[in-house]
Amino acid sequence: MTNITTDRILILDFGSQYSQLITRRVREAGVYSEMYAYDASDEEIRAFAPKGIILSGGPESVYADNGPKIPQSVFELGVPVLGICYGFQAMTAQLGGEVVAGTVKEFGHAKIDIVAQDRLLVDVADTQNQSQVWMSHGDKVSRLADGFITTSSTPSCPFASASDEDRRFYGVQFHPEVTHSDKGEVLISNFVHGICGCGNAWNKESIIELRVKQLREQIGDNQVLLGLSGGVDSSVVAALLHRAIGDKLTCVFVDNGLLRLNEGDQVMQMFAENMGIRVIRADAENRFLTALAGVTDPEQKRKIIGREFIEVFSEEARKLDGVKFLAQGTIYPDVIESAKSKHGKAHVIKSHHNVGGLPDDLAFELVEPLRDLFKDEVRQLGVALGIPAHMIYRHPFPGPGLGVRILGEVKKEYADILRLADDIFMQELRASGWYDKTAQAFAVFQPVKSVGVVGDGRRYAWVIALRAVETVDFMTARFAHLPYELVDKISTRIMNEITDVSRVVYDVSSKPPATIEWE
Repeated sequence: MTNITTDRILILDFGSQYSQLITRRVREAGVYSEMYAYDASDEEIRAFAPKGIILSGGPESVYADNGPKIPQSVFELGVPVLGICYGFQAMTAQLGGEVVAGTVKEFGHAKIDIVAQDRLLVDVADTQNQSQVWMSHGDKVSRLADGFITTSSTPSCPFASASDEDRRFYGVQFHPEVTHSDKGEVLISNFVHGICGCGNAWNKESIIELRVKQLREQIGDNQVLLGLSGGVDSSVVAALLHRAIGDKLTCVFVDNGLLRLNEGDQVMQMFAENMGIRVIRADAENRFLTALAGVTDPEQKRKIIGREFIEVFSEEARKLDGVKFLAQGTIYPDVIESAKSKHGKAHVIKSHHNVGGLPDDLAFELVEPLRDLFKDEVRQLGVALGIPAHMIYRHPFPGPGLGVRILGEVKKEYADILRLADDIFMQELRASGWYDKTAQAFAVFQPVKSVGVVGDGRRYAWVIALRAVETVDFMTARFAHLPYELVDKISTRIMNEITDVSRVVYDVSSKPPATIEWE
């Protein structure tokens, strides 16, 4: 079998909010890529054996004291290099050019005039020899390094892009990785295919074939245990492992009583009945609700839910014989964020739980078949493995479940009300076509009562808030501008069909300053 990671592009991260996006765009072009911190050692870079290197943007200035520098090996490997924004500026400065603070800063859409053609800009220009791009910079290149020529410009940025074709060094001041740049995917494809000479081996069929082979080699005849939540990542791991090792896989599904309506039954039907995977369902609703009684602090609720999950999972694991491996749904962004945290470059906003905190007596070896994949790649694998698209492309659901969508104390009564309200919300979003237009939508239980009128009677019942957002990366989001008629229909159904709800409100907060989840 062909090694689908032989052609590989290295992204050096200088702190841009778009760095992960560059890595994803390269993979979407059919080429394997990984992201390293800018201060990776020469040995690490050479060992990766890239066919090309992309230098990301970043918030620093190249002329600032102790500004991030490009490792010298980048220029000595003899492979093509593409600098984006700060990457272009740093490359220019280190190769003998100059960078200055811009008198006119550019943020947002801009039109570049293409003044010279090179291999990077093939098919990027429109009929007016221009292209719409996304700018986000204050500094700018004021003099190119020797060997470079200008290939595009804007009225305030004379060197919007430049290249040294002999050395295969390229720089762009704009961000081709974001969707706001009209031909950004063409530019990236030109770099990885036309300039670096990479093929298209990185695709879902090849990934599945490779992972199955790797899993069989790693696991052999041993038994594997997986904590199945019903979420995308663990579901895809289950399907992938089942294809690779069949009945050597055992899944434990912890039903904590904080899931969506009928979700526990759906998980069992999908994996145990339809796919023939061995799934142990641990009914732990009473245990979780008892542990959460009287607790109102959101962070404390998360920790309790995580602790109980570990304990229930551990108890089920001890009942099994001969298990050597523990499978987890770790994905590439988890790995990146973990690496950043170790270097003090990220702050924990909310804690979350994982099976990785098992007691010492359960000394399993880890199996993480999704560790180098992004979420969109995981979803594509899931569909290819036979998991229904409506499960794979469901909106995100928090690890603590409804525990953090019930404000204040968690009670079964509240969870049952919230499940019904949320289900009505999802039904109407799907029926109207708005489910796929929103990135995440859900109902929130408010622990306050409001007066209502039903017929000739007075109702004093709970309040439900509806939340729906539109976002690409979940770093920023705006509230979804649902049609008033749709909100009216959803609100009416919830109050008519759930006697314990007297009022429905719609959350019109964007992120920032609000978060997407309420807790």
